[in-house]
Order: sequence, then structure tokens, then C-alpha cells
Amino acid sequence: MARAGLCSRRDAEKWIEAGRVSVNGKKLDSPAFKVSDKDEIIVDGKPIQGKQPTRLFLYHKPTGLVTTHKDEKGRATVFDHLPAHLPRVISIGRLDLNTEGLLLLTNDGELARYLELPATGWKRKYRVRVLGKIKQERLDKLKNGITIDGVKYKSIEAEIDSEQKGANTWVTITLQEGKNREIRRVMEHLNLQVNRLIRISYGPFNLDKLPKQSVSEIKPHILKNQLAGYFKAQEKPTKK
Repeated sequence: MARAGLCSRRDAEKWIEAGRVSVNGKKLDSPAFKVSDKDEIIVDGKPIQGKQPTRLFLYHKPTGLVTTHKDEKGRATVFDHLPAHLPRVISIGRLDLNTEGLLLLTNDGELARYLELPATGWKRKYRVRVLGKIKQERLDKLKNGITIDGVKYKSIEAEIDSEQKGANTWVTITLQEGKNREIRRVMEHLNLQVNRLIRISYGPFNLDKLPKQSVSEIKPHILKNQLAGYFKAQEKPTKK
């Protein structure tokens, strides 16, 4: 289901547990079940299509949108504002309400899971404007990792870009792990208040000059080149 672009792998497991999925006429009660291309898979009474060609899109997320398909508070979502011509997509990771910049979108739930794993090794780079001043020497210590309120954060690269008139400082931060609100929490620990946070790259893909709320699709040959390891792993004859 994830590979067919219906949902994320996590959501697929929830759908199965909720009794929404059957294979060859039998309702599944566990996600631990292997299927092949010959099996008939029914979700909510409708057969799912086979795996579609993997596609990857770059989206310039503005502030004020949440990165969920449906928000329990009724807030506007990224998916409410995507161009109508896009297929059903899910996000690769998330950006919180007040974070802007590069968000990767894909029609392949397995790819989303693959790229979210720290083991994949893709770094995420941000430009951060903070209220406050700090010495580079103190930021350099973040390379050794840091523990805040019992939460361990791995190595963080942080470089001062410029200091503006007043009390603001621009810092470029590079992460590989990307835990929830990691940058904001680490900056707060350093007595710095984040007042603008922009993701400018995710792995080899960059925001560049993509306008806000615009989408750009990665060309298939570039995608296959950058994700050769992923596509090789997907050549296995069985899938979940």
C-alpha cells in the first residue's frame, strides 16, 4: 500500500489493524503478511493499483501550514495548497507550522520511510535567524552532540553567517538526525530564540530559488542516480 502511494508505511499498518484491508478475499489482521503482484489487495472495498513509477517533488513550504493530510485543529495543511495536477503524495519528514523551506514529497511511501531514516545518511541544512548573540566556539561544541532534558541529539554543525543590526544572528545548521523541534530546542538551550527557520536542502536536493508554494519534480534519471541504492533494494520479488 505504501509503494502504491496510498499512504505511509505507518498508516498502512494502522489501516490493516483497523480491518480496512483484505488480500484475495480474506481480511488481514496483521501487517506481517507478504504479497506478490498476483495477489488482489482491497482497501476500503476498492482494489489498489500496482506500484506506480516513483516520483519525487520539491515543495517550498511557507509558514502557517501544517505537514499533515488532516489536522485535528482544523488548520490549513500543505496538502490543501498543492497544485491540482499532482498525484496523491506524502511528505518525507515534516516541517512544523512556523518552519518554511524545502519539503520533499513523493507518491512512494516506501521511499518516504527510506529517506527519513538517519541510516540513509542524508543531511538536512537550515538557515536559522535567532534573537541573541553567540560565539562560534560555543556552536562548535555541538559537533560532539548534546543532551537536553534527557534527550540526546547527535552531532550538529552550526556556523555563524552574519550578525544583523540589533540583536539578530543568522546561523547555518546541518543535521543528520532531525528529531522533533531539534533546532528550536538546542537554540533555546543556548539562550537563543529562533524567529525564522528555513530548510534549504535535504540530501542532494536544494531549495535554490523555488518560489513559495511552488512545486518542482525531480527528473527520473536524476532520481534514479541519486537513489540507486533504494531502487536496487526494491527489485526484490516480494513486498509488504
